[in-house]
Parts: sequence; structure tokens; C-alpha cells
Amino acid sequence: MYLFYIDEAGNRDPKSPDRVYALTAIGLYENRWKKFYRFITNHKRLLIDKIYREKNIRLELADCEIKSNWVRRPAQRKTHKFLSHLTRDEIQELVDKYYNQLQYHYMVIITIIIDKEKLEDYMDHSKIHRKAWELLCERVENYMVEYHDKHNAVLITDDMSQRENRSLAMKHAYFLDNCTSCGLRLRHIMEMPLFVRSELSEGVQLADLCSYNFYRAFRCKDMNYSYFKLILPSVYSSQNTAVGKIDGLKIFPESSELINLI
Repeated sequence: MYLFYIDEAGNRDPKSPDRVYALTAIGLYENRWKKFYRFITNHKRLLIDKIYREKNIRLELADCEIKSNWVRRPAQRKTHKFLSHLTRDEIQELVDKYYNQLQYHYMVIITIIIDKEKLEDYMDHSKIHRKAWELLCERVENYMVEYHDKHNAVLITDDMSQRENRSLAMKHAYFLDNCTSCGLRLRHIMEMPLFVRSELSEGVQLADLCSYNFYRAFRCKDMNYSYFKLILPSVYSSQNTAVGKIDGLKIFPESSELINLI
């Protein structure tokens, strides 16, 4: 079984001047989950112990969530109960440990980029998310068929509001019962998506870090962005398509000139 951890970057507001929305999945083979989890949480526990020794502040793992905007923005780091007690070098070391796990555990990345500037007028907040989810599911299915046909996939995503969770789950159920809009049947994706609290999932936190890198690269049209280049080798690339085509990175809609960047 493969676990696909999913998170987003950017916003889904079609009227926002920020034109890019990214939805990213990180795929990990189930037998490697425990080593990945323990590697990250053991390092966090060392930092928790250090903070307790030096400042007599007791933290739990749930207090030690990593998000890209907290890591990047000094003002947000200063108010964070965990990051505010770490040096820049300690934060960088922790972030690097997340990224290093991609290749160490042979993780795969699948990302959908939505160019909101090119969408039809009927596309609202919810439809944008559901379309990105559909496109993501299609690529997860294609990846599983090509590389792990005897395995199934479970999708694990950041918890949203009850209304948003229900809306996504109902759309997902439709895809499982029928097929996606391009006629693809999701034969390898099991059950409903699992909605989890991101502070309790190291996989979702890694997906958050990676999703921002895609968002940042396409928002700024900078394919040389260092963290984008760092994770690009982990993106799903099919052996059945043209050389150089990155199947795990989808730009929607087809009319977007952002396609020309890859």
C-alpha cells in the first residue's frame, strides 16, 4: 500500500490577484512510513528537550508543526511556541531533514497547478479545489498502474472545515463509483480520503513544504528557485510518455501560458 500525503499552497479565491493555486501529494510506501516518522519526530524531540533544559518550557510534538509560511516569515516565527525558540540554523537543519527524506525513502511527488486567471467564470472556491483533487487522483492512479499495479493507495489530506470535508468526500465518492471526467477509473485508490490534523502528520507537513515550492516557482515564473529544483527529481515521470515530460506536474487549464515554463 502507498500513502499519499496531500496539502495545498496559495488560495482558492478565483478573484484573488494571486493567480496560482497548488495541490501536492507525497507518496510513500507503507513499510517506510515508520522510519520516516521516527526520523523526523526523534529530531523534534531532541529540540523539545533542548528547549526544556534551556528555558524550562515543556512542549509536545503537536506544538512542533512545520509550515512553509512559518519557516519563511520572521514575524510568524516569533509568535510560534516552537520555532520562536530555535535559531535559524536549527530551523534550516530541521527543514533539510524533511527534504532529505524524499530521496532516501524513494518518495514520489504529484502536483497540480491551477492558473486561476485562465479559469471559466463558473469556477468558484469549492470547484477549484475539487478540480485540483480530480486531476491529482488521476495522476496518482496512473502512477500506481505504471509502477505499483499490485498495490493500492490511501489519500491523507489536511483537515478542513466540516463542510469542505463533506464536499470533497462526496466528489471523491463519485469518482470511485463512476470515473473522472476524462473517463479514468480509480482502481487503485482505496476508500474516502483521510482527513487529519496537520500538526499530527509529518507527511502532511512535508507536503506543505513541497507544495509551497511549486506555488512559489510558478507564481514568480522562476524555475531556478532552489527548493523547486531540489524536489523536482522526485516528481512522477512516466516511462510511457515523451522524454522530458513530467507527468506528475499538471498545469490547468490548458490555455495557461504557465505550461510553457516546464
